[in-house]
Amino acid sequence: MTNHNEAAAVPPLTLAWVSRHLEAGERIVRTEALRGGITAEMRRLTIRTRDGGTRDLVLRSFVDPFYAGHAKDLLSRETGALTLLPGTGVPAPGLVAVDPTAAHCAYPSLLMTHLAGRTVLDDEGLETRVPLLAGQLVAIHALRPVERPREYVALTTADTVVTPKGADVAVWAAAIDVIRRPAPPYEGRFLHRDFQPGNVLFDVAPPRPAGARITGVVDWAATSWGPADLDVAHCSTHLALLHGPAWGLRFAEAYEEAGGVLAAVASERLYWQVRDALASSEEVQLVAQSWREAGRTELTTRAVEERLDAYVTALMDALG
Repeated sequence: MTNHNEAAAVPPLTLAWVSRHLEAGERIVRTEALRGGITAEMRRLTIRTRDGGTRDLVLRSFVDPFYAGHAKDLLSRETGALTLLPGTGVPAPGLVAVDPTAAHCAYPSLLMTHLAGRTVLDDEGLETRVPLLAGQLVAIHALRPVERPREYVALTTADTVVTPKGADVAVWAAAIDVIRRPAPPYEGRFLHRDFQPGNVLFDVAPPRPAGARITGVVDWAATSWGPADLDVAHCSTHLALLHGPAWGLRFAEAYEEAGGVLAAVASERLYWQVRDALASSEEVQLVAQSWREAGRTELTTRAVEERLDAYVTALMDALG
């Protein structure tokens, strides 16, 4: 087998496990590290088929000790989602095999089919992609699984929020007070829970306009049951940090235009939008680094912090 680079080397124990799940006569001929992930290492595996052609699979491995400690739960939820999604019209990878406790692999791992397309994080074509993202999220929220995933978990608290340097302290204090309140009542929906541009693949092949068609939604490890507002807020925050605060506000509008239903009361919308925006304050450095590695080199930690501050201020002005 040939490694695309050193970072893409797959541990022999994991290679053996993958090989056991290939068709007779198939073999791995190439591995390639996929960038952009934070919680897990992702690799594309090129498989030589019996007829001399090739096909690709994707290997997801939880290598970091912290995330490896949560891998059993994460991979259980992703397995459940990938089992549910075939036939629903939501484009997602197909499940090939899973080893949630590293009983056979070097690390907890999941093997899945590879989807065409790529993530698009550039500003160009955003006005086309935002309605597509919104429509795709509406379709996800319309799913009604027989067995619901676990209830959503909000990890951020008022005491863990990190106020950016130079931010308007009064605005941030008011925003933090918002999430001190009890969560508003909501009608539960099937949530992706990490739906954002980095987890959506687009067909951008010429002459198709940038982002004209979604080809896949990936990373289903955080699937949950909860308010549609929470998924919308998460994607809104990412759009605001990637492209500017106005796009974060625009996404909620696009979701409703696509047929989605959000909380009817402004104060309830504010709660979910602010909760997710403040949650991002704790991981700005990690998120900014992943975006720079994906080509957005101008998105320094400081630049993302400034956009987050502007977005929180815009939310408080619009809904507070």
